[in-house]
Amino acid sequence: TIFQMLDSFHAIFRTLEQISRPAIAVVDGAALGGGCELVMACDIAIASDRSRFGQPEIKLGVFPPVAAVLLPQLVGDKRAREMLLTGELLEASQAERIGLLNYVVPADQLQPKTEEVLAKLRNLSAIALEHTKKAIDAGRGRSIDAALKEVEDMYLHELMKTRDATEGINAFIEKRKPVWQNR
Repeated sequence: TIFQMLDSFHAIFRTLEQISRPAIAVVDGAALGGGCELVMACDIAIASDRSRFGQPEIKLGVFPPVAAVLLPQLVGDKRAREMLLTGELLEASQAERIGLLNYVVPADQLQPKTEEVLAKLRNLSAIALEHTKKAIDAGRGRSIDAALKEVEDMYLHELMKTRDATEGINAFIEKRKPVWQNR
């Protein structure tokens, strides 16, 4: 059953990478193993100050496949190796310091902070957010030349043909707030 479990679990991460809207992780407590991997896969991560993070799988004689791929990209090679090879847990403040989290807030401020971040995203063009996520993903692990060729093509031939790109530029020129059509 381990094959089926891994396949099902990894399908979540493939889906998160393909979602056109930003994915936000909100943590209030322990995010260990697969929970920590879910935080890694989200675009923005918010946690309460009482949260803890880690990949303790090594203590069970195994390793976390998703973390082995994503963690070095987020926190750097040396820090990722330390986390994966020792299985030690991090407090929320440490996780924020190394780049695993965007925000750490007191537990009673978790919901307001989440709403604040969501409000910022809701005020933006959905189509622009989608293309931005694609552009970020296109550059992952590639040379700047190869990534820029793909991202420039996406910018010129996809994004700039959208109504929202035209609206954003016109609103800037006319010194007004854009009215997004998400197209």
